[in-house]
Amino acid sequence: MAQQDSDQQESVAFVDDVTDAKEREAAHRERGTSRPITVVGNPVLHKECKDVTEFDDELAQLIDDMFASQRTAEGVGLAANQIGVDLKVFVYDCPDDEGVRHVGHVCNPVLDELPAGRRVLDDSNEGCLSVPGAYAELPRPDYAVVRGQNAQGEPIVVEGTGYFARCLQHETDHLYGYLYIDRLSKRDRKDALKQMAEREPRYAVVPND
Repeated sequence: MAQQDSDQQESVAFVDDVTDAKEREAAHRERGTSRPITVVGNPVLHKECKDVTEFDDELAQLIDDMFASQRTAEGVGLAANQIGVDLKVFVYDCPDDEGVRHVGHVCNPVLDELPAGRRVLDDSNEGCLSVPGAYAELPRPDYAVVRGQNAQGEPIVVEGTGYFARCLQHETDHLYGYLYIDRLSKRDRKDALKQMAEREPRYAVVPND
């Protein structure tokens, strides 16, 4: 994202993605290699990604590369298919509305269905590294819970509010083949694509054939 079984599930505490956030992000990034970003129209962005089944050194290196790529592009979240990798994993380095920095990754993410009382919509602007230079208002719940696994295959649960909740929803969408512009009206989608066409990306992108 650009800037601007039930008993078992209940037993998993929310991951601490705040402690040592700066140091953890820097360590990932320094081990990684930045890769160019895929943009709307690239087939890997428009289909559901494969589940992560191997929690090995190759996955760890991918996560490091994703953090490096995210920093180069000045993003707050990045899904694997945004650097051309067909796997369900995303990383994030994102503040919430109180300015608290959250850093982490999620493999095989699934968003919780929120009860009606928690579905308070926020219609802030949203952007995407794969739609460079474009922004549009998009209503999303201001609270999100994502369940998945970490790089070791252990179950984790991530909770987000405000801007961070938007990030969690945005990145999970990516791994199921949806860009944020797919949730816009036809007119707003057309406007977002026009914004993209009129602006040069500030980071390296993969040209579509």
